[in-house]
Amino acid sequence: MMGHSHAVSGALLFAATAPFVPPLMGIHLSPAEVLMGTVLCAGAALLPDLDHHDGTIANFLGPVSKLLCRFVAWASGGHRHATHSLLFVALMGGGSWAGITFLGRYFTIGLTFFLLAMAIKALRLHPPGHGHAPWIIVVGLAALGTFGMLTWLPNAPGWLPYAVALGTLAHLLGDCLTKQGSPLLWPHKERYEVVLIKRTGNDMETKILVPVMSVATFGLLLWSTAISPSVLG
Repeated sequence: MMGHSHAVSGALLFAATAPFVPPLMGIHLSPAEVLMGTVLCAGAALLPDLDHHDGTIANFLGPVSKLLCRFVAWASGGHRHATHSLLFVALMGGGSWAGITFLGRYFTIGLTFFLLAMAIKALRLHPPGHGHAPWIIVVGLAALGTFGMLTWLPNAPGWLPYAVALGTLAHLLGDCLTKQGSPLLWPHKERYEVVLIKRTGNDMETKILVPVMSVATFGLLLWSTAISPSVLG
């Protein structure tokens, strides 16, 4: 799947589950937190592709992200290996929880900036172009967005590790719809797939799945934010 598709799927899953799963974890979300979580989950849905130096997010922070992607690709065994597994989902969720719990506010702000930058890049919320300008604009927009979120962002938001894990899982589920599949039980090498998308960027993905997911996400957001005061306290 394309990066844009992954981001939309992450947003969809968070908007759909916000009224139910976080309360089961003892986490109560305000409407602002539902909105923030939806956007940041969209960014987290790009995390598995940190193993792809030519992927959508390879240039979201310019040379810094290029170098990071090359390192992750080397450490994980290449594209669609370790980072496309349930173990990686657990590591991302657990690592986010540990950072937020033990490192506090600065880690939360840094993680928010990182995820927001990926979401802006993947959702194409920046002017198109090549060279240095696009990623500089992404950095600037992510910095402004993070600053804007600080009013509603707790020092240790319990929903943020959930958003990270859910977004990562959304990516894996999306790739399971393609011919290449995902090695969900890595280091076991078998790949799991139910092929709906025979070629990345085909009509099934761009003209059917993405528009349907986008409309559903907006509808679920309206519903989730509307009921959050009564359901989530």
